Amino acid sequence: MSEQHHRRLLSFVRRSNRLKPSYQRAWDAALGHELLDVPTAERDTAVAEGFDIDWAGEYGRTAPLIVEIGSGSGEAVAAAAAHNPDVDFLAIEVYRPGAAQLASRIRREGLSNVRVACLDAVEVLDKLLPASSVAELWVFFPDPWHKSKHKKRRLVQPAFVEKAARVIAPTGVWRLATDWADYAVQMREVIGAPSSLMRPAQTRQRVHGPRTSANLFWNPHAGERTGQDSPLTQVRAGDLDAASLGKPTHPLPLQEALDHEGGWAPRYAARVVTDFEQKALDAGRKVFDLTFLRKP
Repeated sequence: MSEQHHRRLLSFVRRSNRLKPSYQRAWDAALGHELLDVPTAERDTAVAEGFDIDWAGEYGRTAPLIVEIGSGSGEAVAAAAAHNPDVDFLAIEVYRPGAAQLASRIRREGLSNVRVACLDAVEVLDKLLPASSVAELWVFFPDPWHKSKHKKRRLVQPAFVEKAARVIAPTGVWRLATDWADYAVQMREVIGAPSSLMRPAQTRQRVHGPRTSANLFWNPHAGERTGQDSPLTQVRAGDLDAASLGKPTHPLPLQEALDHEGGWAPRYAARVVTDFEQKALDAGRKVFDLTFLRKP
């Protein structure tokens, strides 16, 4: 891999991309149909320079577009597409077996309003999606990279917020969910938390990169679910993330654990509980939902 493709830290690590025979058949049948056939660069998750997509031609119509990053096997996006036939969906999944499984699910369920891109999400946002073309962007349970030395690899960083802001239409929606408290705090801070509402310095989570996105999105739930009603307070008071990993816990006294900022959204009703999320709940972690609106 050339030096050019090492310049940007990737938010994912590709596991084995070998497809078992049934997935290979699903891939071959869906390629060019449910699965986008995109020429790639030297890195097979990167889009070849100069390639673009006529999205109205791809879906055969003009309709609101919802983009989900990290769709996995497609439980969430398939359910949403089935209930919203007048909306188009683009599922981005970098893991080939997951993309093949999702394409197979789409074909099996007869969903004509979903396309799958087995590509780096940053490449899709930068090269394939026109400005203001996305009605909603979903980032549900991205890789948390919870070790301190790896947090720089997290997807939701200030630079990514700017990319998201370019493609999301004015007043469009960005929905996020994570089961890791410190990543939830990072999302809240880099996307839309006013600096005047940040927690005291001794309890802040370190955010990689400058805070450059405060004027791009606003949180319609700002100030909601604070204090003892905040899931963040509950995590801190019980050190639930450490407990879920079987590590020694160091719960904070309630007064130190209190989340005075809040801003957590109610659970998004259209987000089905996937097997992945259920495992997190079974392990004792809390799920944080966030919703941001693109400023006009």
